[in-house]
This record gives sequence, structure tokens and C-alpha cells, in this order.
Amino acid sequence: MKINLKEKLFYNIGEVAEAFNVNPSLIRYWEKEFEILNPKKTLKGTRKYNSVDINNLKLIYNLLKNRGFTIEGAKEKIKSESKKIEIVEKLERIKAQLILIEKEI
Repeated sequence: MKINLKEKLFYNIGEVAEAFNVNPSLIRYWEKEFEILNPKKTLKGTRKYNSVDINNLKLIYNLLKNRGFTIEGAKEKIKSESKKIEIVEKLERIKAQLILIEKEI
């Protein structure tokens, strides 16, 4: 999915909503539903989305709008994918340790 956003560190909710062609209220709703979507907030409560938030929004948008998942189905898919990522990261750490051990021998 191609998002039309200028390269910046932070985006406000209006810019993000326009880029995804959805209402800001939908993005606020997704924030409540998905733990992975957690933008920074200023003291006034203005939401500031960074590149990680934008990537998470792309994932959520794709699952819900393009692939037809329900909210609950999308949550489960995200949870299972994050578990896979954790496993791969653990395996990579183990591999690095084994390589160090092999070099010491």
C-alpha cells in the first residue's frame, strides 16, 4: 500500500487520516482496539504519529480494509505474527551465541 505522506518525524491525525483516506475518528477507534497502535501525545493531547505508527496503521488497514478481517481476527493475526517475530529474534540470538562459542573453541 502506497501512502502519500511527506517525509517527517511526526504526523498529526489529520495528515494520517487524509493519507489513508479515512476519518480521524476511525484512527482513534483503532487506537483503542489495537495495542500496537500507540502514538505519542503532547501535553494538550494532540496525537503525533511516527514511522512505526504509520507502518502499524498500514498493517491494520490492510487486514481490515483489503483482506476483510474482523477486528478480532486482525488482533489474532497481529498477535500470531508478533509471536513468530519473537521466536525468530530468539533464534538469532542463540545463533549469535553459538557462533561466539565456536570461535572460542
